[in-house]
Amino acid sequence: MRTSDAGRGPGGRAHARELAVAGAEATALTWRSAPGGVSGTFLITLAEAAAPIATAWLTKTVVDRLTTSPGPVAAPAAALVATGLAAAALPGIGRYLRDQTGRVAGVRATDRLFAATERQVGLRRFEDPVFLDRLRLAQEATASAGYLVDAVCGTKRGALSLIGFLMSLLVISPLMAVLVLLAAVPALIAQLLLSRSRAAMEWATEQTHRREFFYSGLLTDVEAATEIRLFGIGAFLRARMMAERERGNAAEQRMARRELAVQGGLTALSAAVAGGGLWWAITAARHGTLGVGDVTMFLAAVVGVQAALDLLTSSITIAHGRLLTFTHYVAVTRAEPDLPSVVTGDAPKLRRGIEFRDVWFRYSDDHPWVLRGVDLTIPHGRAVALVGLNGAGKSTLVKLLCRMYDPTRGHILWDGVDLRDIPPSALRERISAVFQDHMNYDMTARENIALGDIGTLDRPDAIRQAAARAGVHDRLAGLPRGYDTLLTRMFFSEADKEDPDTGVVLSGGQWQRLALARAFVRDGRDLMILDEPSSGLDPEAEHEVHGQMRLHRAGRTSLLISHRLNAVRETDLIAILDGGRVVELGTHETLMPAGGHYARLFRLQAAGYQETQDIG
Repeated sequence: MRTSDAGRGPGGRAHARELAVAGAEATALTWRSAPGGVSGTFLITLAEAAAPIATAWLTKTVVDRLTTSPGPVAAPAAALVATGLAAAALPGIGRYLRDQTGRVAGVRATDRLFAATERQVGLRRFEDPVFLDRLRLAQEATASAGYLVDAVCGTKRGALSLIGFLMSLLVISPLMAVLVLLAAVPALIAQLLLSRSRAAMEWATEQTHRREFFYSGLLTDVEAATEIRLFGIGAFLRARMMAERERGNAAEQRMARRELAVQGGLTALSAAVAGGGLWWAITAARHGTLGVGDVTMFLAAVVGVQAALDLLTSSITIAHGRLLTFTHYVAVTRAEPDLPSVVTGDAPKLRRGIEFRDVWFRYSDDHPWVLRGVDLTIPHGRAVALVGLNGAGKSTLVKLLCRMYDPTRGHILWDGVDLRDIPPSALRERISAVFQDHMNYDMTARENIALGDIGTLDRPDAIRQAAARAGVHDRLAGLPRGYDTLLTRMFFSEADKEDPDTGVVLSGGQWQRLALARAFVRDGRDLMILDEPSSGLDPEAEHEVHGQMRLHRAGRTSLLISHRLNAVRETDLIAILDGGRVVELGTHETLMPAGGHYARLFRLQAAGYQETQDIG
């Protein structure tokens, strides 16, 4: 799915072909999820449609036999009672089957949706606001599978009831049958137009709702709570949130007023047709043209036709609106991966090294160049440090190395093989990393570490060794439930929060060590990436962790990114990135006498440390 395609939006612009595709996709998904439920629902729908028609004809028969055409009434009366019981029981049974089918289909749809997001190789889609809007609407569509089933069944029930009652009405008065049917045409057209307008409004306000969700998330986020209270910006953020809510509500109100006006007119038209039909039937009965049973049948048929038309119109409108939403689901699940990739083969074991050849990169044609012809070799078995000011492109280079993006120009070679020719999963299987913006998962300590290599979840020794190497084993072992302690408080009620066994929140430095353990548990990988791995640690802990990392990196290929130059001075090679290029390359011993960027930055930091010591 290209961004230009995603940007169209559904409101009035989703073509009939897209709706047909969405309908076919939803039907196939529902059938594969619950074939028995679909079949049962269809049969119940037939019975629900037939019950009121049978009731009308049986009532006419009973009335005629009691008045103008005397005859036995026991059989039709018994049938009428049975039909009434069935009519009372069928809706509940049908609703249960539809809800159950919708739930099963919703589970399958959700699984397919998130499996589709996993097929995205890199990060580009998840940094595209249009795709994010589509993704949120697609998530809503997974929950609407039950509504779609209900709408489709309502459409079938309405159509069958309409046909049955129209045929009944034709027997009594063909002219009235035509008039009643013609009155439904503008209602159907108006409802479909309203459905398209509502879908357009929902698409237009999607970013408004996402911004409201962003501000509400900030106001309830424990990590943001300290700054919000210290800086006194809660009222400011709340005002922003409420402004987005009011903007969305204003659009909803405009839509509601339009719907009220249109539906009021349609109700008046329906009442006029019903009133005219009733007047005609009463007049005809007074003149002897219609019998009492005919009048009863006519009234039931008029009411039944209008009820069937209302059900048909509303069901089509609901189905139309749900299908418009489901087009987002289809778009996301059928979206092409953001990066082309091979699916067979393996990443060769790293024996020579990694080479950046004239690598240029920018995030889009509208953005400036981040990398401008980077040439760099990371030799096998060596530790290479990447140094540069903020914005120099260090993290972007790491993303390219992990193939979250492809270079705009140039090549990255893994033992001579272009990364584009290696399956992304195979490449990433050979890489371990600690990122500066590492994740803190609201899971147990064991799970937080094992996520680095999910196969170690049932290998407690490997998890403990990784934690010990990161210097966090004693802290985790001392938790109320050891490594099985939940590292969050967000899932518990107020009554549970005073119980330390319900969850523990770690400090920033402890989370940093946990992230290191998650990288260390991926032991044996060909490349270790350490992006500011000690940024949250105090000097003593930093010294300890770097000592452990040097032992872990010994004889292994690693890429270390750090602003603290004392942490990189012992690496085998130091590359200075500036202006999107590698401007210096060498060891600490060769770069210091050169008096370049590295020497200047190192002396600035060393002077700061010296001042601190002098003050102390």
